[in-house]
Amino acid sequence: MEMKRILTDLIGHQSLDKETARQVLIDLTSGKFNPSQISAFMTVFMMRGITVDELAGFRDAMLELCIPVKFDEPVMDLCGTGGDVKNTFNISTLSSFVVAAAGQPVAKHGNYGVSSLSGSSNILEYFGYKFTNDKDELKRSLDRANICFMHAPLFHPAMKNVAPIRKELGVKTFFNMLGPIVNPAFPTRQLVGVFSLELARQYGYLYQETNKDFLILHSIAGYDEISLTSSFKYFDNTGEALLEPEDLQLPRLSAQDLNGGSTMDESAKIFIDVLEGKGTPAQNSVVIANTGMALYCADQKNGIQSGLAKAKESLESGRALMAFRNLLNT
Repeated sequence: MEMKRILTDLIGHQSLDKETARQVLIDLTSGKFNPSQISAFMTVFMMRGITVDELAGFRDAMLELCIPVKFDEPVMDLCGTGGDVKNTFNISTLSSFVVAAAGQPVAKHGNYGVSSLSGSSNILEYFGYKFTNDKDELKRSLDRANICFMHAPLFHPAMKNVAPIRKELGVKTFFNMLGPIVNPAFPTRQLVGVFSLELARQYGYLYQETNKDFLILHSIAGYDEISLTSSFKYFDNTGEALLEPEDLQLPRLSAQDLNGGSTMDESAKIFIDVLEGKGTPAQNSVVIANTGMALYCADQKNGIQSGLAKAKESLESGRALMAFRNLLNT
């Protein structure tokens, strides 16, 4: 497939069908195209929205090329697209430990941050976690901590041709959109945060075609998670709804309450403070909100308030801290 023709079509406002999108991404990751072509291809999707067919084709290619890891447990992933440029503290990673401690096994797919200082990989690496794609080691993590962590580059080796270009561009690309939907553990339950309402709807279409229990979140203020700074929209297996922080019986917050710090040390301090029961009421509230919706996703019949109550207990009891320590094996 010739990139010149593809770029000409895309610049002419045409879109790719699902199969073409799949093949282009396979060719792109195999080193068939030069860096300038890859950069141009990624830039097209920064200038216009991505279609559901394009997203599905890219997803299928990534899953075809990944190193798969299957678990017996019904694992869940909690993952945001990133790219909301809000520099929040690491809410989804904290929520992952709270979910695991509440009894729902987690296979967390993560990477280094793009638009914020501390992606999930940054924070775990800071605390000395050693990334692995060894299936037995990941299974031991699940047994020990009810959570395992999958550093995306180790499971998507085909991405090595693209990684340097993404890093040089330094802005969100369509690969950010793919992160949550290409978990190599093929989780049956998924909480996904996205940075735009349009993308939330597209994810909704994609997930409706699967047999997953899913919940897709977008805060109207532009966050790829529940921020409690505004109303938020969610899409799940049953439909969609718009909720206010008050509907969760949680306080309305300001953007400043969610600040992730300006250094890695500051980010890490917030992270461990929350787990150790020293987080601010605002920090605790936003982690409970996102965890509660994840637990609701895993067990919808008992309702959102049940998920929130389990989340609060899991964090405040110190069990989430124990899950974190067990993952680090300390």
